[in-house]
Amino acid sequence: MQQEFETQYPDLDIAILGVNEVGFEGGNEGMCDGRDLPWLQDTAAADWWGVWAPTYRDVIILDGDGELAGVFNLTDKPITVDDNYVELKQLLVDVAERG
Repeated sequence: MQQEFETQYPDLDIAILGVNEVGFEGGNEGMCDGRDLPWLQDTAAADWWGVWAPTYRDVIILDGDGELAGVFNLTDKPITVDDNYVELKQLLVDVAERG
């Protein structure tokens, strides 16, 4: 999907990345192995997991100001289903177009 954004919407600054919860640092190496998705580690000081309060497999969507603009859960709507993929992609585009 990230590659699609870069080719189809080069003027929209859409970036997909993962954020790991504090206390689960031991899995970072395995999560990054063989992947190109940027992977960040939350810290107790930043506490993004506390701010966003995500559930398992949530995609947290931030607007151009870094404010929460939406949540899309991949368990409820797996993107292996074409309609869900299209829905998530369009949601990200809509948020990016609003700025």
